[in-house]
Amino acid sequence: MKQKLKTHKAISKRIKITGTGKLLRRKVAISHLRRNKASRSVRAADKAFALARGDARRVRRLLPYAGR
Repeated sequence: MKQKLKTHKAISKRIKITGTGKLLRRKVAISHLRRNKASRSVRAADKAFALARGDARRVRRLLPYAGR
């Protein structure tokens, strides 16, 4: 019997997978010292961004049961 693969829990908490299979991430350094940053940059960083293709390939290996 083949063993199940383990999901990398840290990545699964940081990455959201869309219905079409795209991987979305958040911008970094946004919760720390937030009031000192410009409101424009804070709003821009609140959105979700698509992961780069090279990174997405590596992340998919860590999320074996994520939708493809």
